[in-house]
Amino acid sequence: MKFTLPLLLVACSDAFTVPTLPSTAHSRSVPLYSLKADASSGPQTGIKRKYLKKVAKTVAAGSMVIPQAAFAAATKTEPTLHTGQKIAKAVSNALPCLPQTGVLALISAMPVVELRGAIPVGLWMGLPLSTVFPLAIVGNMAPIIPMLLLLKSEPVQKLFAPLLTRAESKAGSIINAPADKQWAALALFVGIPLPGTGAWTGALAAFVLGMPLLTSLTAIFAGVVSAGVIMSAITLSGKKGGIAALAALFGYAGTKILGGSKKQDFLEATPYYDQSTVPVNTYKNKSPFTGKVVSTKRIVGPKATGETCHIIIGHEGKMPYWEGQSYGVIPPGNREKDGKPHSVRLYSIASSRYGDDMTGNTASLCVRRATYWCPELKADDPAKAGICSNFLCDTSPGDEVKMTGPSGKVMLMPEEDPKTDLIMVATGTGIAPYRGFIRRLFEEDTPARAAYSGEAWLFLGVANSDALLYDDEWQSAIAKPTVNGGKLRLDYALSREATNKKGGKMYIQDKVEEYADEVFTKLDTGAHIYFCGLKGMMPGIQDMLKEVCTNKGIDYDEWLAGLKKNKQWHVEVY
Repeated sequence: MKFTLPLLLVACSDAFTVPTLPSTAHSRSVPLYSLKADASSGPQTGIKRKYLKKVAKTVAAGSMVIPQAAFAAATKTEPTLHTGQKIAKAVSNALPCLPQTGVLALISAMPVVELRGAIPVGLWMGLPLSTVFPLAIVGNMAPIIPMLLLLKSEPVQKLFAPLLTRAESKAGSIINAPADKQWAALALFVGIPLPGTGAWTGALAAFVLGMPLLTSLTAIFAGVVSAGVIMSAITLSGKKGGIAALAALFGYAGTKILGGSKKQDFLEATPYYDQSTVPVNTYKNKSPFTGKVVSTKRIVGPKATGETCHIIIGHEGKMPYWEGQSYGVIPPGNREKDGKPHSVRLYSIASSRYGDDMTGNTASLCVRRATYWCPELKADDPAKAGICSNFLCDTSPGDEVKMTGPSGKVMLMPEEDPKTDLIMVATGTGIAPYRGFIRRLFEEDTPARAAYSGEAWLFLGVANSDALLYDDEWQSAIAKPTVNGGKLRLDYALSREATNKKGGKMYIQDKVEEYADEVFTKLDTGAHIYFCGLKGMMPGIQDMLKEVCTNKGIDYDEWLAGLKKNKQWHVEVY
């Protein structure tokens, strides 16, 4: 204290003076450090001492604090910056001529950061919310329009392939939403400011789903605005404001996405298994129905042998069908040889009667693009490509498709006895009718699902793992046994990745033969067996069944005739 007080007084001498004392003899202001308690000071000495005593007490009390504060100030480091602030600082340093509003717009346009990072940064920069909010929205939306347009280019699609795959995996809520709810699902996905969501990922997901440009943009814009409201509330009001905003958004979106959902029983017969009212040939070749494409999506990996697409077509509820039926498609244009319109091509329907959107207004087709490899050209010959399959695989949302049907009853499910086991054998796109079966029995809230207690056993033969179709759906169905114990069983035959018991390629007949005893036992107890795919699959399957019958001492022809008589044998090949 002996040294601290004088030093402090000296340090403060230029800043502090003693107020003028009430005396005619001393009418001046004196620096604190020059005042003395001198007996010769006359009658003002007591007053001076009183002032000095107060000042001394004040300074002495602060003498223990001020040196510590001074030391802390001297050793203080630069405060830790938020990620958004670091980005803002980096942008400002890189582009010193850019105004604060430009920095904010640029941050909003960046993937990952987007508006959710830009709004807090803008407010921390001292900009008013009335400036930050609209500027962040404009910045976030600016790259979305050109990105959606550029994604129509095949080279850009290849460049973005990993991101498109990631977006598809992130956007399960949009993909699984009914078609008429996808706008709200996309808006919700973009509007919740969580890792992995946002306008960039939402735009990629919208492209993967084949959503129309205007639909995608309006949904993404609504989501960006919602995210802006939430981030503004969080930044200005703390966690409570953010939670309130999130709750309000979830409540609104929930009513939009889930509201109005129906139990899947409004397209059922009475009783539900009665097949007497199955619709057949509602539309014929001379007066086809014109449907509109909802979405077209490639559903195989890059190493698949060819391209297979899942195509959803809207029929406005005017072309109802049952699981196992087919639609006819008339491709546009005329035949070169005679100038007549192209003939109808049949495609098994790959959805339940309720459609992928659960409204009863759509149907799905599973189509493999037919190409012809010319050994002379050493390339695909477009002149010999499949006319209808290429037309369908090249469709975009809104394109018109002329359709006939529905047709066929041979592949219908036997639902009268819910204990009936189903054995479904397919190669490639022959999987189509079974997707309708499986959705009806394990995914939808149908009377058939409520009653089913059997085993649905799916055998699928494709070239390799990249050519597998709807595997995610099969895995989901396996995890959802019915209330009465009904279940899905799955076996794959990958001809280029697996070998049969003889060391050759694993074809579909080889996989079925592995379980021959179990398959025959099921058929003996009433199971139904289905075959769908290329007609070239049947000779191999029949040869395998004949061999098994011979080994079991069974007359094959008699055995097969019995299955057909009991309507247990179902074949649809092309």
